[in-house]
Amino acid sequence: MPPLDRKLLRDLWRMRGQALAIALMAACGIASFVTMRSGYEALLASQQAYYEHNRFADVFASLKRAPASLLQQLESIPGVNQLVGRVVIDASLDVPGLDEPASARLVSLPGAPGTGLNRVHLRRGRMPENMARNEVLASEAFSAANRLSPGDSVTAVINGRKEILQITGIAISPEYLNEMKGSSFPDNRRFGVLWMDHDALAGATDMRDGFNDVALTLAPGASEQQVIERLDRMLQPYGGFGAYGRKDQVSHSFLANELASARVSSTVIPAVFLAIVAFLTNNILMRVTVLQRAQIALLKSFGYADREVAWHYVKLALLIVLAGTVAGIALGSWMGQGLAGLYARFYHFPRLEFSLSGFSIGVSALGGAASAIAGAWLALRRILRMRPAEAMRPEAPAHFRPGPLERLGFQRYMSVPLRMVLRRLERKPLKALVSILGLSMAAALVVTGQYTFDALNEIIRVQFRTAQRDDLMLSFNESRDASVTHALSALPGVNRVEPFRAAAVRLRFAHHAKKTLIFALGGKRELRRILDEEERPIDMPAEGMVLTSKLAEILGVRKGEALSVEFLEGQRRVAEVPVVRIVDEPIGVFAYMDMAALSRQAEEPLLVSGAYLAVDPARQAELYRTLKGIPAVASVSLREATLQSFLSTIAENMRINTRVLVAFACVIAFGVVYNAARIALSENAVELASLRILGFSQAEVGGMLLGEQALLVAAALPLGCLLGYQLAALLSILLSQELFRIPLVVSTRTYLLSAAAVLLSAVVSGALVWRRIRRLDMIEVLKTRE
Repeated sequence: MPPLDRKLLRDLWRMRGQALAIALMAACGIASFVTMRSGYEALLASQQAYYEHNRFADVFASLKRAPASLLQQLESIPGVNQLVGRVVIDASLDVPGLDEPASARLVSLPGAPGTGLNRVHLRRGRMPENMARNEVLASEAFSAANRLSPGDSVTAVINGRKEILQITGIAISPEYLNEMKGSSFPDNRRFGVLWMDHDALAGATDMRDGFNDVALTLAPGASEQQVIERLDRMLQPYGGFGAYGRKDQVSHSFLANELASARVSSTVIPAVFLAIVAFLTNNILMRVTVLQRAQIALLKSFGYADREVAWHYVKLALLIVLAGTVAGIALGSWMGQGLAGLYARFYHFPRLEFSLSGFSIGVSALGGAASAIAGAWLALRRILRMRPAEAMRPEAPAHFRPGPLERLGFQRYMSVPLRMVLRRLERKPLKALVSILGLSMAAALVVTGQYTFDALNEIIRVQFRTAQRDDLMLSFNESRDASVTHALSALPGVNRVEPFRAAAVRLRFAHHAKKTLIFALGGKRELRRILDEEERPIDMPAEGMVLTSKLAEILGVRKGEALSVEFLEGQRRVAEVPVVRIVDEPIGVFAYMDMAALSRQAEEPLLVSGAYLAVDPARQAELYRTLKGIPAVASVSLREATLQSFLSTIAENMRINTRVLVAFACVIAFGVVYNAARIALSENAVELASLRILGFSQAEVGGMLLGEQALLVAAALPLGCLLGYQLAALLSILLSQELFRIPLVVSTRTYLLSAAAVLLSAVVSGALVWRRIRRLDMIEVLKTRE
């Protein structure tokens, strides 16, 4: 073995504690990258394979009803590759074991299994028989939530008639990776998808020789926008609700947002870790090269070139960091498998498996090597410029001048140990600042991870407690006359009714367009309120509309400007409506209007699409039984059930990420404090030993060394809280989605938790350094080297 390599191994053994701390931090950074990146890659690969194999459509459109003969004309639109017409309706369900009403989307199956678009994948059981009026496939998530199996049955109200539907099989489809109704969160207990033979469903809904839903794929190179415009024109006479592309399809959009979030997370957090690894590597090598100044001079005088000496120390850094990289890849692989399992619970693919890609391994190795080389190079530049004769001489003593404490006269009010600690910090401010920055990043990571729960609690408080105060919301299968409100008031247990109108529209401003819903609300609103910045209910303007801030951002519109509103039902009128106000809501992208104002703009009578109800808890069961038998009710949404769905969808992923971040942040704090204390011990060993000989106790000497680290920790905590807030602000912007946005809210509890995590890590690392202080060999330390 070459002499330099033997020296390298001896150096590694002597500094094994510090090397282990750096390797652990490198492992945390690499593990976070491998976990998030592998989860992203597994999700993306499963999506692409599933979409391709099961022929997921590119464009979708719904309408009232059109004759089957129109399909040939639609298929002849330039750019259309394949087109299918289907029957799709929503129906209320009575599910065994479920007190409240549920709802389902019934989708027709093609005559020949395995053909058409958005093909189902059978998990268990068998396909429904042709023309079997009462046989259906049930979606996997809905079946699992309600413990339904092939052979079980549910009762549905289809076209005003009760039908007992027998489940023949359990299936999934790329169209419903997340079984969501509209833009709400998945509620698998109360909403599912049922697939029925096309002829049977068409017969049950009076749509023989007709269809009310279209899905198509695009030919290579075709313009999606041109196909959508042509499709809309041809479907308009048949009550078309506006075609839209895959990016606006609810299930795909939810998955696309998750992929975007994973891509952001796999970049920002690992970069923070590797930057700290480079900083610690620089600190250690800076100290090692100073201590080995004479050895470096001897190596040069014996003929070793600068590049050989430099490569020797770079190898030292590479071995430490790459050992952490290997451990990080292994840890990330294990965590990535858990993340893939978590994804498999939320997204229903035929197959979703973790795989460690060459890209993840390559980027991990390059990232670790880059951080090691960057830290080493900054430490080596000064020592390698020295000539051997100059380096053989001891380093010139530092020239110290009176610091601020002496100049201001504060030193006479301080004890000698405290004065010595402060002087060391004064005389090496850059080193102290770098240590403070490293510790502050540990605190910042805890703040960043924990703030998501603060944001979650804020969303629950504002959206589900202050803005939404209803017990349940029901929707009709079609718009009804406003007089239906009186009938709802007479239902058992109903204390208050507030109707609403949900109008499907396409909003346009300049070259921006967005298909969404306008929720028109009545004059007296207690159950569904729109809040301003100070959480005060606002009144709906007599004319004009209110937009959510995310929708205004998508359209590029500001308060006072007018939007073009294309109504996608009724007379399909196009109106110019001014934006009167913009409000901030964390969920969805909607517009709001007064019911009478919407009626005037659409030139339609006063209609309602559903209502918010306040219900007597003692009579809830009676009300649920009544609603199950009302054909006009298409769906019932419970506020508390929606909240639980929201929590199960979002909070579990947040909880896991937060725990991992807090653990990794503790590793950072431990590594920074331990390395800083060990370096301070090696730098001041002679002084500390001298103080022991002069009569200072072991506790006093240890207090001087660890007191310096305590001051650094105290200074780092406020900066860490500030950096954490800024990092949280960055993530809230990067992770902003149409469906869900994270508000920037950081609680005092989060700041206290981050401080506690850093302090605990500092105490543990300080205890390890204290053991070394107790074993300090004063005679060995005080030997003078010639």
